[in-house]
Amino acid sequence: MFKRRDFLVTTIASSGLAVAELPGTPSFAAEQEKKVTANEDLMREHGVLRRALLVYAAAAELLQQKPGSVPAAALTKTARLFRNFGEDYHERRLEEKIIFPAVRKLKGPAARYPDVLEQQHDRGRELTDYVMQVSKSGTIGSATAPVLAKALQQFNLMYDHHTAREDTIVFTAWKDSLSGNAYDEIAEQFESIEKQVFGHDGFEEAVKQITSIEEELGLSDIAKFTMPTPPR
Repeated sequence: MFKRRDFLVTTIASSGLAVAELPGTPSFAAEQEKKVTANEDLMREHGVLRRALLVYAAAAELLQQKPGSVPAAALTKTARLFRNFGEDYHERRLEEKIIFPAVRKLKGPAARYPDVLEQQHDRGRELTDYVMQVSKSGTIGSATAPVLAKALQQFNLMYDHHTAREDTIVFTAWKDSLSGNAYDEIAEQFESIEKQVFGHDGFEEAVKQITSIEEELGLSDIAKFTMPTPPR
């Protein structure tokens, strides 16, 4: 059956007008899929940071078992990525300047989170400073290894709780407080800030960096982390 929309598309096309903007056409759908919403932007950035945490977790385990086997340079790269992409951009420019001030004004449970989250940001920056300091020589001393391992584990636990609350409570409440147009404008603002800070697609570059670090540490094959069959 020749549907009305098909007739409309055929008519417009025969008149020489572009049909890419018509809802329902493949070109329109493809264009819509390329758009990244503000919350999607925030959560995929969290994805990069969680992969950095997995590097920290693997390093902490090695520091406890075989301190000399930990490539200090990989820790330096991870800390630098966390500083540039996570702390200076994601936390300072997006969360602390745009999201947290808005959430503080809301009624409900979300409003009590920004103060604690900012305190945790500050503590995380202290951890990043520490990691870069102890890894800059290229080796991790035996006396430093257990202290660093514990600090990484504490940071991971804090950040696991931190990002989980942001993703499920803070970002959700913030989005719900905005009109559709305001939310779309924020997404464009995020993209503008990202280009201003990095000069290009900061997310894509961060993914490349964390992928390279994972490969260096033997963490790139996700299949190796598939758990065995649970006991019955």
